[in-house]
Amino acid sequence: MTAASLHHILYVEDDPDIQTVAQISLEVVGGFALNTCSSGALALSVVNGGYTPDLLLLDVMMPNMDGPTTLNELRKIPATANTPVVFMTAKVQSSELEFYRSLGAIGVIAKPFDPMELSAQVNKLWLERA
Repeated sequence: MTAASLHHILYVEDDPDIQTVAQISLEVVGGFALNTCSSGALALSVVNGGYTPDLLLLDVMMPNMDGPTTLNELRKIPATANTPVVFMTAKVQSSELEFYRSLGAIGVIAKPFDPMELSAQVNKLWLERA
């Protein structure tokens, strides 16, 4: 049995500059279809509006609703209850990585990231997920 292909990513990032760089990397370099949201609340609205991503890519530190809180709320929606998640963060101490994994993350991508490698990192985590 082969793993399902990764096409649609819901990317939640509050910093517009990081958002732009990641979007170019993931769409142009990686060929993914990206739905980019600037907040957790917007992500919830998009999913509740019928968007069903293959993968959740969440910034950890965001105002109002951080990445872990956003994930908790997305897990309450049937369409994203079991969607694989990857966190992006500058906080990559081992205890923090353990915390993100305890939330169900299939991986963590450290910021700052290499724009030319981001899509490969995402794809690798997708393929290695259990």
